[in-house]
Amino acid sequence: MIELALIRSLMQKDFYDEHKGSRCPDRLFSKDVRKIKGTLDQAMGKHERNLSLTELQALFFSDNGTMTSANKTSYEVLFNKLSKEEPMNNDIAKEVLSKLFQQMVGEEIANLGFDYVNGTKSNLEPLHNILDSYQDDFTPSFKFEGDDISFDTLVEHLNVKYQWKFNIPSLARRVEGLSGGHFVIVGARPNTGKTSFHASIIASEGGFIDQGARCVVLCNEEAYKRVGLRYLYCKSNMSSDQVLENRKVALSRYEPVKQLLSIKDATDKRMDYVEQLAKSVNPDIIVLDMGDKFASMGSERSDIYLKEAAIHARNIAKKYNCAIIWMSQLSAEAEGKINVNQSMLEGSKTGKAAEADLMLLISKNPDIEGQDSNDPQRHIRLAKNKLTGWHGTVHVELDVETGRYSA
Repeated sequence: MIELALIRSLMQKDFYDEHKGSRCPDRLFSKDVRKIKGTLDQAMGKHERNLSLTELQALFFSDNGTMTSANKTSYEVLFNKLSKEEPMNNDIAKEVLSKLFQQMVGEEIANLGFDYVNGTKSNLEPLHNILDSYQDDFTPSFKFEGDDISFDTLVEHLNVKYQWKFNIPSLARRVEGLSGGHFVIVGARPNTGKTSFHASIIASEGGFIDQGARCVVLCNEEAYKRVGLRYLYCKSNMSSDQVLENRKVALSRYEPVKQLLSIKDATDKRMDYVEQLAKSVNPDIIVLDMGDKFASMGSERSDIYLKEAAIHARNIAKKYNCAIIWMSQLSAEAEGKINVNQSMLEGSKTGKAAEADLMLLISKNPDIEGQDSNDPQRHIRLAKNKLTGWHGTVHVELDVETGRYSA
């Protein structure tokens, strides 16, 4: 019997001390075994050492001298069964006790739920009382073991810190690149070059694909074919007119991309879809374009549900050892400004930013009347940088014909 094996385990002082009191309530045991446990509790409190079965049996019958002959015989049979039980392995006993404890709490909550349904309870105070009583003891089998922080492990991490290098020299001088587990937010106003940015760092010369990274782009704003064209222009280093005029050359330059790049229209998909993809496909880099649209609107406040989605994205990056690049809009506050900051992220001033390892905010020069509207200069603000610690602005050029960034 499980409850008798648990009694044998509780006769060991170390195990008893770890699970006494509310962690091992009497209700986990049947009526007769509960009475034996009562003697065990008293003996452990008084003697504070391991108990033998003979000692427990002697204490029990001496404490219950007025029992009838029938009751005495019944308990003698029970102690005989107890003598045939071996104490459980401590880890197994902890797991069993934990599950029985949780089942007991679940039954209490379920019974209370019936009372609410039947109208015999009208406030949440009884539920609060249950939660207050058990919240510290709900997982008595919890074990903690620190992660490996040995010198060799930490130094080894330095060697893979930047697995995928940025191909924009001015940016690479400040932060070389990304590795699995990194969560990056890229923000900009519309028509600044967000999609061209991730296409450039992934598909243009020396980009992540040239380095062997398997990349997946999930797009939910522009049609996937338009996003795909950005990658075609970047990889071929040709404008749209040049592609049409030199299809064979464009094809030969673009063909290698398809081996390492996937683009998927992910309209109406949420973060659970992203996690399934990371688990099943195991890519090195995932681009969410646009990241905010993968959030589930579980609250009226955008800052709350965007933060939850960003936390989910960061956890996916860590769990599946991939880099996630979250594309985001900057709010109207950033319009016409070169010096942009993380408070200008659309819908969330702090929540998303708090999760990022690296935040790159792209701006362009303000439009001036009479000036060429295709000014190629762009400014990449490293608004958050947990990778190297450098914060500031690097200046780059965007070739609007090919979508390539350079510096």
